[in-house]
Amino acid sequence: MAAPIEDYAIIGDLQTAALVGRDGSIDWLCLPRFDSAACFAALLGDRDNGRWRIAPVNSSHCATRSYRGDTLVLDTVWETPSGTVKVTDFMPQRDKAPDVIRVVEGISGEVAMHAELVLRFDYGNVVPWMRRIDGHRVATAGPDSVWLRSTPNVPMYGQDMRTYADFTVSAGERVGFVLTWNVSHARRLRRIDPFAALDTCLKDWETWSAQCRYEGPWRDAVLRSLITLKALTYAPSGGIAAAATTSLPEEIGGVRNWDYRYCWLRDAALTLNALISGGYLEEAHAWRDWLLRAVAGDPADLQIMYGIAGERRLPEYEVPWLAGYQGSAPVRIGNAAAGQLQLDVYGEVMDSLFLAGERGLPAEGHAWNLQRALMDFLESKWQEPDEGLWEVRGPRRHFVHSKVMAWVAADRAVRTMEARPKLRGNVDGWRAMRAQVHAEVCEKGYDADRTTFTQSYGSRELDAATLLIPQVGFLPPDDPRVVGTVEAVRAELDLGGFVRRYSPEAAGVDGLPGTEGAFLACSFWLVDALHSTGRPKEAEDLFGKLLSLRNDVGLLAEEWDPVAGRQLGNFPQAFSHIGLVNSALTLTGRRDTGA
Repeated sequence: MAAPIEDYAIIGDLQTAALVGRDGSIDWLCLPRFDSAACFAALLGDRDNGRWRIAPVNSSHCATRSYRGDTLVLDTVWETPSGTVKVTDFMPQRDKAPDVIRVVEGISGEVAMHAELVLRFDYGNVVPWMRRIDGHRVATAGPDSVWLRSTPNVPMYGQDMRTYADFTVSAGERVGFVLTWNVSHARRLRRIDPFAALDTCLKDWETWSAQCRYEGPWRDAVLRSLITLKALTYAPSGGIAAAATTSLPEEIGGVRNWDYRYCWLRDAALTLNALISGGYLEEAHAWRDWLLRAVAGDPADLQIMYGIAGERRLPEYEVPWLAGYQGSAPVRIGNAAAGQLQLDVYGEVMDSLFLAGERGLPAEGHAWNLQRALMDFLESKWQEPDEGLWEVRGPRRHFVHSKVMAWVAADRAVRTMEARPKLRGNVDGWRAMRAQVHAEVCEKGYDADRTTFTQSYGSRELDAATLLIPQVGFLPPDDPRVVGTVEAVRAELDLGGFVRRYSPEAAGVDGLPGTEGAFLACSFWLVDALHSTGRPKEAEDLFGKLLSLRNDVGLLAEEWDPVAGRQLGNFPQAFSHIGLVNSALTLTGRRDTGA
């Protein structure tokens, strides 16, 4: 059975990432990109689906582990009766091919080590052909090849379609293992020195982290979240994956298992805010450029998500040979939600580009033409029902959050033209649309008897996304309708002191069986809402509780199960870490929004 989600840490090279467990096993790795097929897929099956474990003989879990300073270099320390050993895992920023490097270092005494490499391409389905070439163990199947070597040389042997190594390290000794992916038809790439690569990788991350401008309370948590967001960045394009994994469940044993290795447009505004506020203009610029490339084309074809390089086709299918994380099937690859109509994304795109201009990012010449085209399309579509923020697989509805974000789109378009009157655009029409949307939401999306905005027109169900109403400027924080909504969401969507997105048990809400945990991003939204409505102490208390949910290396998944006391959903989750950064900025008065 796979370890608890919170038992994992992430390493990465800004193009893909691996998950390393407390037992010393890399149980998830997709090569060469985040969304490539996994060669280690034990996370969603068992050891036969691929893993790479290095640990002391007869040891199950490490004593301690931590990232080395403000980097993504992971140190895992094992204490045994005969001595202490440290395994350092990292992925250097790549030149041509991805490398996973594991350095075993003796700290005291003498420790017997055991390594097991199980390579299975195509999500644990294809057993490669193994051979020896020039001091390497080489695994090849179809388009993939993986080369493994050690420095100094450690004898390796094959058995039962696995590769093993047994060796001993004494105090002061180091052994470096280098695993490199390459296309199978290419020649072996140049060797790299694992110890020199470690020094370079540490310097790269230290240089990047030193740019962080945030110096307030919770700096360690904020910087770790920014490092995690950076780790989920696909450097060649600037896109940011929502998570490094697919199909980690929102309910253990349930079917709410989705592929999150893609880029969601709705993360744009929050990501820009987090990165720029943290001092990372280069990443924000790259993300804005990715956004403009991804959404270019017919506005009617705008998608809610794209591939990490801007790909539009993300066909969803199931992988039957993987049993799923702790039996949570099906395992899904791709995401059919890419084809949904979600009107809120127009608001997110307009808001993110508005924020980019407000923060001083240089204007792109074609950006305004694109924004005009998006607004022309939205003017004719905003009155239609859609699948909404939460990508429901039930009937389309008039979701309140979607309408509010349509208002945001019109508002940001109007304000852009007011600030830059030489721009061309239908400003009078957008003003009229803004007023019409506002009036309709306040009439049809508000339950006066319960003093709360609802999930959709005519519904009694609530939606945590309505907590964003004051954040985006739709209504001021002291408006009684805002205060009532915060109280209602807090009372009706509470789960162990945190917040659910909505009530999945309600008939017909999302078209799926089962339930889910508390949604961490929504819980951070409640922090922001409590602070803005004049309850800073309650906001700070909730923020502290949320920080306590992070695992031992500061990482968060998508959700939290307060009954089992464990994390749920894909991991690490960008949306959760964006929420953490933005709430810290809110509580310290350093967050600016498009409102």
